[in-house]
Amino acid sequence: MSRIVRGISEDMHRQIIQAVFDEDTMSSTSVGMSDLSDEILLCILRHVPVCDLMKNVANVCHKLHTLCHDKTLLTNVSLSEEYQADDVLVRSILKQLANHMQSLSLNGCYWLSGSTMELLARCRGVTHLDVTGCRITSLRLSRLLSSLSLLRSLAFDVTPGFNSAQLSSEAVDSLSRLSELRQTLLTPSYGVVPCCAQLRKLMLQFDISDVTREGIGVCCQLMMGQSSVPHYQQLEEFTARLAPGEVNQTLLLLYLAVFSVHVPKRLRVFLVSIPGPNPAHWPAAPSLAQSLGQGGDLEALQLPRSWLDSFSLKRALEGNSPKHLSFSRCPALWTQVFQSLLEGGVRDAKQLTSLNLSGINKVLYSECRSVEDQLVPETMSRLAAGCSNIRQLNLMHTHYHHESSPGQGGETHLCASLAKLTHLRSLTLPACALSDSLNTHQVSINNTPSPLFLGLKKNPRVGLQNYKPDLESSLSEDSTSGLSLLLAGCPFLETLEVIGPGFVSALPRLEPCTRASVEPRGMCEWARGVGDAHLAALEALPRLRRLSLAGLPGVLKGTGLVQLTQQCRDLRVLSLANMGSLKTMNYSPALLDSLKQCTQLQELRLEQPYLNANESFFEALSCCSRLQRLCLISRSGTFDPLAVENFMERCRHVIMCHMFMGGTLVACRTLQKVLLNRFSVERSALSVVIYPLQHEDLTLVIRDIPLTLLDRITLFQSHVAQPPHLSPL
Repeated sequence: MSRIVRGISEDMHRQIIQAVFDEDTMSSTSVGMSDLSDEILLCILRHVPVCDLMKNVANVCHKLHTLCHDKTLLTNVSLSEEYQADDVLVRSILKQLANHMQSLSLNGCYWLSGSTMELLARCRGVTHLDVTGCRITSLRLSRLLSSLSLLRSLAFDVTPGFNSAQLSSEAVDSLSRLSELRQTLLTPSYGVVPCCAQLRKLMLQFDISDVTREGIGVCCQLMMGQSSVPHYQQLEEFTARLAPGEVNQTLLLLYLAVFSVHVPKRLRVFLVSIPGPNPAHWPAAPSLAQSLGQGGDLEALQLPRSWLDSFSLKRALEGNSPKHLSFSRCPALWTQVFQSLLEGGVRDAKQLTSLNLSGINKVLYSECRSVEDQLVPETMSRLAAGCSNIRQLNLMHTHYHHESSPGQGGETHLCASLAKLTHLRSLTLPACALSDSLNTHQVSINNTPSPLFLGLKKNPRVGLQNYKPDLESSLSEDSTSGLSLLLAGCPFLETLEVIGPGFVSALPRLEPCTRASVEPRGMCEWARGVGDAHLAALEALPRLRRLSLAGLPGVLKGTGLVQLTQQCRDLRVLSLANMGSLKTMNYSPALLDSLKQCTQLQELRLEQPYLNANESFFEALSCCSRLQRLCLISRSGTFDPLAVENFMERCRHVIMCHMFMGGTLVACRTLQKVLLNRFSVERSALSVVIYPLQHEDLTLVIRDIPLTLLDRITLFQSHVAQPPHLSPL
């Protein structure tokens, strides 16, 4: 695809140069947009959101009006994350393009009214429809499906009160012809799956709370009373992503019951992501894994760690060329994974593009971590050579200690091995993998506590790590030679995450499951050696768009962050959590300087125990003129209400302002009400949540946040489960 884009770009460049130096053109005083060919203009307009095409560009002149209505621009329409598209604009677009669209995505358009959803029935030529997060009831869905007889792909939410018995016979006929379905389950239900006999792709997201808002337990008994059960005779792809909770796991097992009896012959993608250390047991998993491998066309596999043994994994991978593999928190599979990938256990390892090895250490954590429990540079070098086309790699919750590594001569660094993955675009690493050496002075201090206090040691609270950063003297000793090798070999990285050991977000959405599966804080001394010098080295990634840094106590003043943002001008998403000392926010001045340089930033997630969101902070943040989503998490943090209001006035693209801080409930609610009253009319997608982080009702408040935004603020734990290329729409 990149070659095609490059060819188009070069062709456009040649045409523009030819137009400039043409004799007729040279006689004119300038070359305008109207002098470009229609082909070049269409290439440009393909990068313009459809809202801007219809509302602005089409009204410039007659030529652009004609081009904006070209069918090549209007066949596939996506309004996802088009936060400026209110009901009036969307209705206008639907009326104008009803006869042109074949694919329409309104994913995450939670602000659109039900009456706007009704207009989708006019788009009778649509074959792919995504209304995830929109207001779709059983009756409304029935009316839509009755009109969309050509529909082949559907994505929607199954909300409380959904009743498949309300679907008309015409709607059921449309469902019977679907080949792709994605359901987000917010209540226990089969949804429309029993009506879809021709499904080839089924994607499920389970996000059901174990208790109602009134505190009543939720159960799945209603499932057993339904006469129809899912049937997957034609199924080729099955994916399921679960939020924490017993109800979600029970419901998943009901969906999987059919697989215990019959495994579809064409099934080639099977991805199940269950958070937490103790997933519900499914006895049929090993036999299903072996069945997947028999066809020789397995593309993707992910199973919870207790569902798969080494023998079943070996049988599943034999003779196949998978594109995506995930073995998150599967330490028992450590040996077999590398044997299959490196010793001919798969047909063509070069087909692999996405690999998740998060937490695949032989042991989850150990007081005296041995070499055998760490990533081995030599093994990773062989992996890079055999799986040379990997684009996404996740090594979170693993360990690598350079001084004790068994590489050749004891000198080969893990980063040097990873640098051989030249196609890498997304990388998640443990902080210790970037460190070249151990700060022996600090280790000696930390490892010799006074016997008087050994019996008084307390367990740390979530989000507050008991670091004792005395690292001023170590900053000059920071060595980034290993990291430099990685950056030189992978200069095209677009997404990078560096997560320190023991980091757990203070936000409670995924806290129970992550807290149980993360090692105790402060155990990895190598991670403390990652500091400002390492952040500064990241300036060698000019294409970096998404950066997440969490649990890095070695970051002292944040000077590396300033240097990074000076060069990474295209940074769109920035997530910072628990950097440096947690008793005071030492890198505040550097953070303000960095924000002033992030002119392309669209999303900021900042988590720090003592964050002072004052006038200076929001003044610097106002320089991020394209900012859309903001999330601040600070257990003991403070905020200036007037500064927040002025910031929202200046940054008119902000539609998500979530602040979980200190302060009283009255102060938080007052500011939230002020912002909603002042800005919700002009920003129909506005979501404002301001609430004390330690309030007992916070969990209920979080449940009311639109799911598409909720995944944003739990970024560190939620984004690693599913490969993006398997999305249906």
